Amino acid sequence: MTRQTLPTPTYLISEPKIEENCRILRAVMDRTGCKILLAQKAFSLYALYPLIGQYLSGAASSGLYEARLAREHFPGESHVFSAAFRPDDFPEIYNYADKLIFNSLAELHRYGPDARARGISVGLRINPEHSTQDGAIYDPCAPGSRLGVRLDQFDPACLSLLDGLHFHTLCEQDAEPLVETVAAFESKFGKWLHGLKWLNFGGGHHITRPGYDIEALETVIRRVQGTYGVEVYLEPGEAIALRAGWLETTVLDIVTATPNVAILDSSAACHMPDVLEMPYRPPLANSGLPGELPHTYRLAGPTCLAGDIIGDYSFAAPLQVGDRLSFEDMAIYTMVKNNTFNGMPLPSIALENADGTCQILRQFTYEDFKSRL
Repeated sequence: MTRQTLPTPTYLISEPKIEENCRILRAVMDRTGCKILLAQKAFSLYALYPLIGQYLSGAASSGLYEARLAREHFPGESHVFSAAFRPDDFPEIYNYADKLIFNSLAELHRYGPDARARGISVGLRINPEHSTQDGAIYDPCAPGSRLGVRLDQFDPACLSLLDGLHFHTLCEQDAEPLVETVAAFESKFGKWLHGLKWLNFGGGHHITRPGYDIEALETVIRRVQGTYGVEVYLEPGEAIALRAGWLETTVLDIVTATPNVAILDSSAACHMPDVLEMPYRPPLANSGLPGELPHTYRLAGPTCLAGDIIGDYSFAAPLQVGDRLSFEDMAIYTMVKNNTFNGMPLPSIALENADGTCQILRQFTYEDFKSRL
């Protein structure tokens, strides 16, 4: 099967590109001795976990179901963090977690002793109170954040329960914000790192993006490991699947408006919700900015939501009903966040092989919609 013969809508994931990204990450691990985990919250296509597991050290989970998925399909370590845990989840989580990271001192004292007694390494998420980005929705260090323990809350007496500390402050950023954040973290919490076993730098590192300053990243990893004698972890999600997927879609109708609107069989609200949540304009193959090419269209989904708008794009030729379009960088935060609003079918999932052939991994039906209700 080729890309052009795939049904639409379909998420098409490039296995060679995933492996290329993993090689970059593995090289960072080899040069520094750090460990890098897949953050499943961005990319959870477990059919590729055996491949990714050949390069990375394990997986990071945000709760029970992700932790189970990692244990069942991903070789290596399993780290689990949640802003708050359900008490009745713990008997099962204990079976899946190698490292368990708590978000508050209260939960650390409530659950940490039992976890350690079971041989699980225990950590605490720290809020270094150092913002490096705009937009509070993606800033764990924004005022009033519920994520991580601030310095004025920290009690050194908790160190007897801890093996490591964790911070996660970045979102799609280069190494410089990480260097700043590490310095802020050290100024507040560095004196307590001595004697601990590990420090997790969290995610949001765009390590596989062209131009990322890998040398600066490796320098700060080596310095922290050498200074404090801790093992450094990173848990990027997007970096594993960056530029490794497409959403294949078809034009269903053209509505006359200003600009003209092409309604697709894919929906921003259902199939690429970050378009509305961030918001952002996803890249589209063979298109330009509005007015850049002769024919400009607003691309939209077929749901009843008036704001189900993907964005405005221009094309060299007029769009026609039946034309296929390929949205780019659609491996990340798509399959993990999509939904069936309006009864919209979920896109199929397909894999592109090294020779360019494609295979469908999963197709969804009415029963998948019905079973969620």
